[in-house]
Amino acid sequence: MKVIVLIKATQESEAGAMPSEQLLTEMGQFNEALAKAGILLAGEGLHPSSKGVRVKFSGSNRSVTDGPFTETKELIAGFWIWQVASMEEAIAWVRRCPNPMPEESEVEIRPIFTAEDFGEALTPELRAQEDRIQAMAEQLQNS
Repeated sequence: MKVIVLIKATQESEAGAMPSEQLLTEMGQFNEALAKAGILLAGEGLHPSSKGVRVKFSGSNRSVTDGPFTETKELIAGFWIWQVASMEEAIAWVRRCPNPMPEESEVEIRPIFTAEDFGEALTPELRAQEDRIQAMAEQLQNS
């Protein structure tokens, strides 16, 4: 199963504080262990919300709001995408993770949908389209 592991933002990360050399070293070692175990598919840190925007959809209308956004507890500071056997395996890996923030922090794990999750709504034509899109994305990443 694929999961996304979300590192929640803190007031310090939203203020733009950069991680220490020690934290970068510890996270690098953790990421290396994930990669060696064949679990790590992707992972990145995110700039504070002050550098981001939100696009609100209302019918056919779109409105853009510049950051920063006030509710820190709803914001994400980084993420991983992992391929694991189960949610229990993902939890076990997160328990091994260094605290991603200098202060108290929180990490959320959520399963990523698979084609099978959509049932009959994902027709053979839509599945073929999804396969083509994935192949194009992989080709662009490798070029």
